[in-house]
Amino acid sequence: MAGLPVPGSQLSSEAAASGEAAASGEAAASGEAAMTAPTAASAAVAAAVPPSVVELLDSLWTAGHAAYVVGGSLRDVLLGREAADWDLATDARPERLVELLHGAAYENRFGTVALRREGGVHEITTFRSEHEYADFRRPHRFEFGDTIEIDLARRDFTVNAMAWGHPPPPEPGRPVPERAFVDPYDGLGDLRARRLRAVGEPVARFEEDALRMVRAVRLAATLEFEVEPLTLAAIRDRADLARHLSGERIAAELEKLLAAPRPSTGLQLMADTGLLAVISPDLARQRGIAQSKISGEDLWDHTLRTVDAAPADRPVVRLAALLHDLGKPATSSDGRFIGHETVGADLARALLHRLRFPRTTQERVVLLVRQHMFDYKSTWSDAAVRRFIMRVGSHGIDELFALRAADNVGSGIPADSNGLEELRRRVHDQLEAEVVLDRADLAVNGDDLIAELGLTPGPTLGRILDSLLDRVIADPALNDRPTLLMLAQAMLTEE
Repeated sequence: MAGLPVPGSQLSSEAAASGEAAASGEAAASGEAAMTAPTAASAAVAAAVPPSVVELLDSLWTAGHAAYVVGGSLRDVLLGREAADWDLATDARPERLVELLHGAAYENRFGTVALRREGGVHEITTFRSEHEYADFRRPHRFEFGDTIEIDLARRDFTVNAMAWGHPPPPEPGRPVPERAFVDPYDGLGDLRARRLRAVGEPVARFEEDALRMVRAVRLAATLEFEVEPLTLAAIRDRADLARHLSGERIAAELEKLLAAPRPSTGLQLMADTGLLAVISPDLARQRGIAQSKISGEDLWDHTLRTVDAAPADRPVVRLAALLHDLGKPATSSDGRFIGHETVGADLARALLHRLRFPRTTQERVVLLVRQHMFDYKSTWSDAAVRRFIMRVGSHGIDELFALRAADNVGSGIPADSNGLEELRRRVHDQLEAEVVLDRADLAVNGDDLIAELGLTPGPTLGRILDSLLDRVIADPALNDRPTLLMLAQAMLTEE
């Protein structure tokens, strides 16, 4: 493997007992655990590992195999975060895992076995080294290995290249070792420094899998870490390799980035390293475009502020906040952006389709981008409020209000500016009154008009139903069957 890093030594249980490493830990001001030694890290992990994972480790070890917890779960435990996934690594080959573990499924060529246990699905991967990453996405060839150090050498960042567990059982008569923390690349040191550093040679890691560059900026935002200078320089140098990534993989990282406390951290890194220009040239064009919002800040600054202000627990709103002004660079003229919401909606649809976001997400985001420029006035009639609801859809109103509030903050004004709270209240009152907002709410339907007026299915029937809906939105009192049939008859005569 190009740039294969040289691992350090594993701290054994005997070394820990002899005091070769200090077993102390300290809590950071934020409440996260910053472990100061492998023994302290081992104790913290041991206290956090779920019983189902311990059972798997014991089963593999009893059967004569090395077994370790690996990956982001260790990192998250040591940062005082909840671990999302508990993945394992072992020297047992996939066929052996299927034989040993009831319910294990092996359906890939990378040596990973999936196993459902209490607490979720665990992935158990055979130690391996990887070679020949010709497409910058996946290894063309890999070899199974026998040591955890070989497996950790293929990982992306030092904070993800740690393991906890033990090697295969010793020869008969020798003492049984305790589980130990394996940290050949000083991931603990980088955790303490809140630093993201590639394992070994950064350029080699990114040429193996270009997604690691996107993951770096995502982790910088979600973990609130700094990217180590050499790693950051390698991202700048190899950013163009992101063109080889599938839309699905980029979308998965983008969604995680947008869930960060301050997504702007990762998004700014994307822009500064050139990744943004590869993933979305339209977003990258926002840099340097002046706006009359906050003094000294450009359109990209406004977008970053808006994304940060959008609620973290509403991923569709955060995504819409990122894309809400996507059409401004294309419509910029003398400091104005006429029609940018319409152009932006089309560009957002194209981007989300290329990134393979679910169709429902695409539709919701496109709607929000297209409608985010509504201009409420207190003089709006109740009918105007109802037409606004109909245009947006009752299901999208709350999301649109959340986007507008974030857009206001991103513009340097209070979230509820421009009558937003008043409009929110008026919309609520209309919805509480169960007003008619679509054809399904009318007191007559197409079948009624066919039966009573002799109409046939087709454009005329559709136009009459739409006209009836418009009349009822203007005056809800008209929504009764006899009145609507009479109005429909008059419309038919006019046809």
